[in-house]
Amino acid sequence: MVSIHPAPDQKMSESRVRLLDKLPTHIPGLDLILDGGIPEDRMTILSGGPGSGKTMLALEIFYRNAAAGTPGLMVCFEEGGEAVRINALTMGWDLNAMEEAGKLAVIHPEIDYRAIRGGEFSIEGLLAVLAGKAQEIGARFILIDALDVLLRLFNDPERQMDECWNLNRWLNANGMTALVTAKLSQSFHSVEKYDFLDYLADCVIYLDQRIDGQVMTRRLRVVKYRGSGYSSNEHPFIITRDGLVLMPVTSAALNHKPLGQVISAGMATLDRIMGGGYRQGSTVLISGPTGSGKTTFSSLFTQAACRRGERVQYVSFEESPETLIIGMKSMNIDLAPHVAEQNLRFLTAMPEAMGVEEHLYRIFSSMEEFRPSHHIVDAVSAAVRMGSEKAAFNFMVRLMDECKKNGITCIYTNQTSSRAPVDEISGVGISSLIDTAVILDYDRKGDIFGRSVLALKSRGASHSHRFHRFHITDQGILMDEDDDGAGGDAR
Repeated sequence: MVSIHPAPDQKMSESRVRLLDKLPTHIPGLDLILDGGIPEDRMTILSGGPGSGKTMLALEIFYRNAAAGTPGLMVCFEEGGEAVRINALTMGWDLNAMEEAGKLAVIHPEIDYRAIRGGEFSIEGLLAVLAGKAQEIGARFILIDALDVLLRLFNDPERQMDECWNLNRWLNANGMTALVTAKLSQSFHSVEKYDFLDYLADCVIYLDQRIDGQVMTRRLRVVKYRGSGYSSNEHPFIITRDGLVLMPVTSAALNHKPLGQVISAGMATLDRIMGGGYRQGSTVLISGPTGSGKTTFSSLFTQAACRRGERVQYVSFEESPETLIIGMKSMNIDLAPHVAEQNLRFLTAMPEAMGVEEHLYRIFSSMEEFRPSHHIVDAVSAAVRMGSEKAAFNFMVRLMDECKKNGITCIYTNQTSSRAPVDEISGVGISSLIDTAVILDYDRKGDIFGRSVLALKSRGASHSHRFHRFHITDQGILMDEDDDGAGGDAR
């Protein structure tokens, strides 16, 4: 048998291994991606094209570290110091107040262009100024914004490299953690004209923005991180009034809560068809063609849950709250009192108005504040308008994961485009992930038009496996008498 225990000299060698010290960014999603933060006492390059958010991200890391007790210097080569202070204030980051408290300093170097033309300029003088300011406030963190602007002052490529090596040596000698921003080339493969920066830095992060189906999304990718593990995937992010928000897909672990007790679907006959109702914390898909009753079924459930004193968050991509409430009231489903009692909250938006990350951030923020027991999405078929079917799938899976982790019942409605809804359950490829599938369809018996409902599947329940006819009236949903009840055992 081969021993897997290390030899004594191997143990001794491992005991001398020193884990890499890191400076947290204080941006939760980013620290997760970076496995703790950026490397301490080393250089990190943050590069991207115009509008990708590189200066905003760097500024937030700089500000949040200063607020957490890590004083820093910010050196601006492109924007003036006052412009940076104004921009930061729009995000609620008061750099002036922090400067007065001695927690940070913003420096916009005045460069003598005559000395540059004469070949007499070097960064030694600038480094001397930075050293003095760093000593004054006890700074060990420095943000250099738009280093490429400084490098463009030197026409000789070898001189550009020499000055960068001088900068790096100074940072190392002074024990400074450096965050440097630079512009990416149009191909988004390396820093514009200065690809040696990527080799010089210990951590390299690329940002970009792209259009998918006329919807813009910003993305972040860690390209390199010496001495540390990290997530190498692309990660979408958004810029909010509170700063940058990252919700890494890699954090979606399968740590879901088990399904809870059986709760009413909103109507006794429907409960019998479903084998008792729905399970708390389950994912329910109600699918069918337009006008088949999807919103009515989800509103029935909403009304029943609110009457039990349970909170419901209802996301509508197709109707305003007022329109939905009036439409349901004509069917004897009155949701207005539950809104007034704050047991029901509506969130409405056009799917194409924002990208997946913005929609998720809006929903998750409301969930955190409202604490619902149940969540409705009407309809998932509209989510394709967020950019593509892939974007819709990403949205639904991540929302489903969040609901399952928190034991929230999640009901999705989906509009099918054919007369064979059983063959087109979800439309975005999530049917295998759901717990309960309810299929609605049109039904005609002679000259009487009606509708039918089928419990296609319901995990952990003995449910009917045949279609049951129903009618939508001004008194709500009425089942045909000969179709009242379950008709078999399917699990």
